[in-house]
Amino acid sequence: MRAEQPPAGGEPRALRAFGRVVGAVTVAATALSAAGVLASLFLIGWAVVMRYALNRAPVWVDDLVGLLLVAVVMLAAAQVLRRGEHIAVDVFTDRLSGRAARWAQGFAVAAAALVALVLVINGWQSAMQSRQFGIVTEGRLEWPVWLLMLLLPAGGALMALVCVEALWRLALGLPPAVEQHRHEVADE
Repeated sequence: MRAEQPPAGGEPRALRAFGRVVGAVTVAATALSAAGVLASLFLIGWAVVMRYALNRAPVWVDDLVGLLLVAVVMLAAAQVLRRGEHIAVDVFTDRLSGRAARWAQGFAVAAAALVALVLVINGWQSAMQSRQFGIVTEGRLEWPVWLLMLLLPAGGALMALVCVEALWRLALGLPPAVEQHRHEVADE
């Protein structure tokens, strides 16, 4: 079986299609994450007004914002990874070129893939165990913990998709998805 070769001047059609799907899914997840940030901002603002203006503080707002924070992080992590904005030692990696830079990128993607795998496997197992035991959150809101824990494998699965795309691009010697998109926009 022959490896798919990129067409002259571009990426293989399968990679382009996969990248579009990954891009659309991560953008949608990031939009949900942004909605969570806005909801948190509104809830905190509302709680402050209720507390100081009307002396009727809603006691459940802090609990809900804490739960929303988990959703915000897990839904946005994949897009952050896809855009190359994850943690890196820029002082070191910016000085690399050629083969060393590709090895560093490969190591970073492999590490992210390992984290994604841990999130999927352990997150799923923890969620199912919490469901089995009927564990609920502490505080004013008693929500089933397993529903919240499902955000871990969901975020891990999104990150895994991004890692597959990044490794595929790296294997073909193509720039990361964000750089490829920047070049396409500049050419238009």
